[in-house]
Amino acid sequence: MSLPARISLLVVAFLGVVAIGAFVVIHYFLYNPPLVDYSSGVTANAGATVHVVMQEAPENTVSTHPDWVSYFIQNPQTKAWEHTTLFQVPAGSRIDMTIYGFDGCTPLRNNYWGKVTGVLGNVVDVNGRPYSFINSWSGCNVGHTFSIPSINVNVPMATPGLIQANKPGLCPTSPCEPGTPAQVPYRVMQFSFITPHVTGEYFWQCRVPCGGGFVAGFGGPMQTIGFMTGNMTVVS
Repeated sequence: MSLPARISLLVVAFLGVVAIGAFVVIHYFLYNPPLVDYSSGVTANAGATVHVVMQEAPENTVSTHPDWVSYFIQNPQTKAWEHTTLFQVPAGSRIDMTIYGFDGCTPLRNNYWGKVTGVLGNVVDVNGRPYSFINSWSGCNVGHTFSIPSINVNVPMATPGLIQANKPGLCPTSPCEPGTPAQVPYRVMQFSFITPHVTGEYFWQCRVPCGGGFVAGFGGPMQTIGFMTGNMTVVS
């Protein structure tokens, strides 16, 4: 190989490394999704009840990653869906969660994560029916999980089921809107848990390998704040 060709190859390789580095910095370190505050006006450690509303969508048409699955959180003041996975709640309070499930299914690598743990009664109501376990290996049943490892919370997110011919498919535009006429199918998951009395940030994540196009499915949205992983901030 001639000297100019070698130099050109080195320049291309260098630019490639710079581009990868810039992508990592911008998407994993500088991206700063908003924090949705559910603690305003609530006295911590007083046994208050806070209602947190979220959804998981099969795509993300409001970001630069339209093919990435994502959670959204509803702003309690405006009722608008925020593209974020950061929310703030008071310490020592009961959190009543409602999560709308619009995405399809991806089998859990370990079906243990289909077990409901760390929530009141160890059950999740799916469209009003209680479940203590959702088997992701027996059919198209689980799309994601909502899991806070440090307090043992794990709740599998049920899917609308198999999409049938001549029936509406998955939600095509995010954020999705539940309950509208001719809306695509979805599931409503409801469960409750008690926030810790110790303030701080509690990491939460999805445990389904839903990062399509990434090694083992655990890259991209799976490891990016604002998509399928986030923080629950507990304040006094």
